[in-house]
Amino acid sequence: MREQVIAQKVVNRSGTRGSGGTVQRPVRRERSGAGETPGKRARAMLRYVPIVLRIGLAITVAWLIFTAYRAAASASFFQIRSVEVQGTSRASAEEVQTLVRREVGRTGVWGADLKDLCAKLRRLSWIRTAIVSRVLPDGIRVRIAERVPRAVVRGSSGRLRWVDDDAVLLGEMLPTDQIPAFFLRGLNEEESEGTRKENAERVRKFVELEREWDAAGLSERVSEVNLLDIRDVRAQLAGADSQIEVRLGSQDLGKRLKKALDVLDEQRKTPRGPFVSYIDLSQGKRAIVGFVSGNHAIGGVDVAIKSPETVKLNEDNSVGKPKRQKQTTENNNGEEEKARKNRRGKSR
Repeated sequence: MREQVIAQKVVNRSGTRGSGGTVQRPVRRERSGAGETPGKRARAMLRYVPIVLRIGLAITVAWLIFTAYRAAASASFFQIRSVEVQGTSRASAEEVQTLVRREVGRTGVWGADLKDLCAKLRRLSWIRTAIVSRVLPDGIRVRIAERVPRAVVRGSSGRLRWVDDDAVLLGEMLPTDQIPAFFLRGLNEEESEGTRKENAERVRKFVELEREWDAAGLSERVSEVNLLDIRDVRAQLAGADSQIEVRLGSQDLGKRLKKALDVLDEQRKTPRGPFVSYIDLSQGKRAIVGFVSGNHAIGGVDVAIKSPETVKLNEDNSVGKPKRQKQTTENNNGEEEKARKNRRGKSR
């Protein structure tokens, strides 16, 4: 029998056989979970959790967060204790503090609705804008920008109140306030978007007239200006001429007022001067002077002044042909009645 000799295979250190063959190494088994982070483990576990349980878990977590927030917001740690107000001159700082404490006292500083609080502060008199910020844990800071008064308005009740450029009614004029040259009349007191725009236009016109008449030195002779219809501007004069109204129309208001005052000064030199009622320059061509009604003694002579009697003046303030209505006094009626009786007696 022949003996079979099995040659030993030599494997080098690289793991290959000397004859060029390949040797397979056994795969090294690692322990399950080794080297994984907690986050990866949690995500791996969630793969096996049903989606309903995931939604329930999310709702529970959100509810816990909301409950913690409510508890923190209502905690005594965030209850309001201080209110800092900046920028007030005419606005009442005490009124601002009272409103802030009332609104924030219900929610606490942490849960305060700052946007809503700003809107409520703007409704207070004199406040144009308000910036509100939290000063944690227990404070609120309010920075105020006040409205700028532009004119004093005489309302239908006769009260004198300041208004700003937007025609927003502000506080009443105080005795310590600087009195303006003249007042504004004619604001529409209805509350609507359309009337607010109209009133803002009236205030703009008033500021324009005030600037123009101040420059011309005419403001001191005006008591108030009526801008109910800005196409028919009317000025009430001041001082000894307070009963006289000047009708200016809508154009060249400075020039027309100057001319009306010149006409008045000329009329003051005549016997009818004390009885001037109005001067109409709304047409811009010639002045029409109206006089008060009734019988008045002028220079010791009874003169019947019509209601109203108007006199058209030329460009040089000379008297033109007056417009008169036929009217007789009681004395004239008596004399005419006697004359008729005399004529009847003679005819008989």
